[in-house]
Amino acid sequence: MDSAGVPRRTALLAGGLAAFAVGTLSACTATATSPAGGVGGRPEPAAPNPATSTPAAAYARLMEGNRRWVDGSLQHPDRDPTRRQLVAQSQTPFAVVLSCIDSRVAPELLFDTGLGDIYVLRTGGQAVDPVVTGSVEYGPMTSATPLVLVLGHQRCGAIDAAYKAARDGKPLPGNLEALAKALRPAYEQAVKEGGPDPVDRMVRAQVRLTADALRTNADLAPLVRKGTLAVAGGYYSLDTGRVEILTGALPAATASTTPEPSGTPAGTLTPSASTSPGGSATPSGTGLPTENPVPTGLPS
Repeated sequence: MDSAGVPRRTALLAGGLAAFAVGTLSACTATATSPAGGVGGRPEPAAPNPATSTPAAAYARLMEGNRRWVDGSLQHPDRDPTRRQLVAQSQTPFAVVLSCIDSRVAPELLFDTGLGDIYVLRTGGQAVDPVVTGSVEYGPMTSATPLVLVLGHQRCGAIDAAYKAARDGKPLPGNLEALAKALRPAYEQAVKEGGPDPVDRMVRAQVRLTADALRTNADLAPLVRKGTLAVAGGYYSLDTGRVEILTGALPAATASTTPEPSGTPAGTLTPSASTSPGGSATPSGTGLPTENPVPTGLPS
């Protein structure tokens, strides 16, 4: 055997391995920079809430996420280790969502959001007390969160229980009675309105009453007047997955030029009423249309 052949074969082998390694790394690089811009076709984690510093932008982002939820075209954004590390030291959520404890109404899912995107509070029937109110105020007052959304939903068990307790004059057991008392104004509003499906009317009344109370409280009202905050109320359909906007707030300086109906507070969205399948009056055009426009008057 030629002794010189061993080094030559060794050199050839080393060269082949080097070529193989380069090819493999190139393939890996191609995978990492796929057309979607992320590993394995997943989008790269976004910077903390870009372009969502205004109420209109925050609203648009929430509704776009809800459209994806309805269509089944979910992106699952901001849900990976990179995002976790990005927001580990600080957060700038673009919205506060006050929703029900119902297991079928998780805001992070139905708005297709992720880590650091939204503050979430959940109580039975969106009932509020000073602690809940203070928790809602936290985002707008400490990190300039531009949107608060109170979100009720179809077939709310908490409101159904509170409605029956008030109707029958039978207190609920334990601390559930405190929940029933907190929801009593919505019960009275629903009874006053009359019509079919009183529980659904009570859900909608609770959304409006809660959103109105937050919008006009001593700490949030100045931000609303300034135009840096909007407070809206929505209704989530368990059947369709759509979020319908029932009421919203906007600064008086940028209010719609449409005359406000008599008795309507300035700075409140007032779409015309129509009859929903449940028989209750709902704002016309406030379901989630295909184009899903930002409500008139929300500051851009």
